[in-house]
Amino acid sequence: MNTHLSSKDVHVLTNISNKKRVLQTLAELGAAQTGIDESVIYEALLAREKLGSTGVGRGVAIPHCKLKEASEIAILFLKLDKPVDFDSVDEAPVDLFFLLLAPENAGTDHLKALALVSRMMRDAEFCEKLRGAYDRDTVYALLSSPIEKAA
Repeated sequence: MNTHLSSKDVHVLTNISNKKRVLQTLAELGAAQTGIDESVIYEALLAREKLGSTGVGRGVAIPHCKLKEASEIAILFLKLDKPVDFDSVDEAPVDLFFLLLAPENAGTDHLKALALVSRMMRDAEFCEKLRGAYDRDTVYALLSSPIEKAA
């Protein structure tokens, strides 16, 4: 399973004010990382959100989808300066996003990547450290340790 996260896969952004714009931004970033067409990613993310919000609670969302165009699991992280309404299960606004893009045939690797991210983001203290970090390098340093240990 490739759960490598490089510093260029970590984004700290401002001026995003709604769920649609978050999904558009994630699609743009995912396209830049993978070379997959942005509209393909966006449509897949929208379809996944229609099944149920990927906002898992406590200000965290894990938008994810499988794509026939994907050759390996891609992961990226987005931190917003202000939380947005994301239809989360606990109705709390979201400011921490992990995007997972997986090949259609990823099978258990996709589930392992989701489980890894879910475990990491269930740690309230860890999430608060992420929220207190305001630049890419600091956020990346926080994220890289638990991901690299699990890989």
